[in-house]
Amino acid sequence: MTPMSTDTRIRLSVMMFLQYAFNGVWVIPLTTYLGQEIGYTGVQIAFAAGTTFALGCIISPFFVGMLADRFFSGQKVLGVLNLLAAVILFYASRMAVDEEGVKQPMVFFWILLAHYLCYMPTWALTNSIALYQMDNPGKQFPSIRVMGTFGWIAVSTIALFSDQITSALGYEGNIEATRIPMVLGSGIGLLAGVLAFFMPKTPPKVAESKVTFADVLGLKALALFKDRNVLIFALSSFLIMFPAMFYWQFCNLFLNEIGMKGAQFKMSIGQMAEVIFLVLMPWFFARFGVKKMLLMGMTAWTARFVCFGLGTTESLSPLLYLGLALHGVCYDFFFVTGQLYIDKKAPKEIQAQAQGLISSITFGLGWLFAVMLAGWVIDIYALKEVVEGKEQIVGHVWKNVWLWPIGMAVLVTLFFVALFKDDTVVGREEPQSA
Repeated sequence: MTPMSTDTRIRLSVMMFLQYAFNGVWVIPLTTYLGQEIGYTGVQIAFAAGTTFALGCIISPFFVGMLADRFFSGQKVLGVLNLLAAVILFYASRMAVDEEGVKQPMVFFWILLAHYLCYMPTWALTNSIALYQMDNPGKQFPSIRVMGTFGWIAVSTIALFSDQITSALGYEGNIEATRIPMVLGSGIGLLAGVLAFFMPKTPPKVAESKVTFADVLGLKALALFKDRNVLIFALSSFLIMFPAMFYWQFCNLFLNEIGMKGAQFKMSIGQMAEVIFLVLMPWFFARFGVKKMLLMGMTAWTARFVCFGLGTTESLSPLLYLGLALHGVCYDFFFVTGQLYIDKKAPKEIQAQAQGLISSITFGLGWLFAVMLAGWVIDIYALKEVVEGKEQIVGHVWKNVWLWPIGMAVLVTLFFVALFKDDTVVGREEPQSA
């Protein structure tokens, strides 16, 4: 295969940057907008903003993967999906309430679900488009994929210019409590959609055999669960989502309620840490192996929530920043390590199905059930006041909220430690002798 040119590398890097910037600019502050500005309850936020993401992860691969793999060029599918997702997101930005200011979470749910059905497949598509152009994916892909992380970090900087942006657009107060990030996201999505058509050509794959319904659903990968350790890992991955959702869905609301300025940007400390720990992962693998790496990831989730619980007494407590930085260990050492573990355990002919199955278990089913539980817990500790004859949520007792994910993370960790045994050599492979 011809070595990848500089022009191709630049185009792929721009593609990754925009694809993750598209989502990163609005999805983090969405709960603050829905909670502080619109007045949604925790359960309404979880339903409208959380379950839509999960359902998008579960449903969309069934039909979009077939389009890109069998019928149309990957870059064209990516372009169409981005344009549709951008238009729908702009529409969603106007539909959290009706013209009279009445909350309409059910309407918002359906519109945002339509957005995610278009957007969620784009992560896999951008990976496929990039990998198709590479002659040495092991060395080339990480440096291109990390541009997505940089895109997420870059758009988070809008929180640092909140007053200037809101003032220029005729709004008041914190930009994270407005619809502006959603509008900006739709703009980035339109740009990403147009530029997708100028990405390197990625023709549909020619099928050597007929694809069965079992292939589409990834049912062949279920055979992996005959291995007790794979089953324990899958259950642990599902269960760890229950404490994790308190961070992913409600951390931005938490930080804004306790008075942290530029909360969205400061949350990107987690993405900065991700980059660092991704670089360090080979060193940790060689010394600790899969089980200890996964255990460190789980322990980091517990430590993070302890930091948040103790940091609520003072909005600028260093513990809050430590909790945010721990995202590098939380995500890389558990989820990325888990992907490598499954890749090692699965036969080559079903590796893609196995990765899809684990993703559906965690970011699909796990997210779906966990986000509703988190929303229910958030509502238990809501502080309410009657304003102009209507009861409104004015804050939460966050110190009590964080006790729940601490307890959940500890229980999942104990379950994992007691039952999982690592029988792989991920990161410890010895060179093959001649």
